[in-house]
Amino acid sequence: MIKCVTFDLDDTLWAVNPVIHRANQTLWQWLDENAPLFTASHQLADMAEGSAMRRALLAERPEIAHSMSLIRITLLERGCIAAGYTETESILLAERAFEVFMQARHQVELYEHAQAMLEQLRLDGYIIGALSNGNANVAQTPVGNLFDFQFNADGIGHAKPQPQMFQAALKHTGLRPEQVVHVGDHPDNDIRAAAEVGMWTLWVNLPEHHWPQPARADMEVSCLSSIPTQIKRLAAQGEIRATL
Repeated sequence: MIKCVTFDLDDTLWAVNPVIHRANQTLWQWLDENAPLFTASHQLADMAEGSAMRRALLAERPEIAHSMSLIRITLLERGCIAAGYTETESILLAERAFEVFMQARHQVELYEHAQAMLEQLRLDGYIIGALSNGNANVAQTPVGNLFDFQFNADGIGHAKPQPQMFQAALKHTGLRPEQVVHVGDHPDNDIRAAAEVGMWTLWVNLPEHHWPQPARADMEVSCLSSIPTQIKRLAAQGEIRATL
């Protein structure tokens, strides 16, 4: 019997790129006002994925690669030091700048039907969890009240598709894998990874998403409004499914 539904967040319940873009603009404005040496010495792109600064940091400290928060805070701190601030000033500026970024990071715009879909799942009696590689705290989003728990890469110390986040959800709920459905957009990080621990999988394949290879999921939706119905179908199948 299916009792729990876990969700990826970014690009499953909301589009992440617009959120990060706006948060970065807010961050840069704050830095320009409060750490002008930083903005005079760097560009916003210096902190982006694939930038020379980021590559150098991860080459030196691969153990933080799972953590979007640690990466950003460290880049801010190092950037401030390189710009001429003292170490103490740089630590303080990086912490304050990160707080500004995270406040904007949670100003998400939900995909159509996301809130109504989650409300229906609660009415249907499911435990609802969030499993995310990103650093958004679902409790600070408009649908935070609809979630029972959250695990992310920062807290677990490992990012999907590694199994630790899924295992943490099973331990937290006390459920067996076949009692949980994981919902996500990423064919590897969400669908393959959840299936490998024995969970049911539901692929959110929205029209604006373009994947080179389709996910091999138990169910697929192209609109979030379809999720409660598809989970009912999985639940019917789940009556005869056993843990491997």
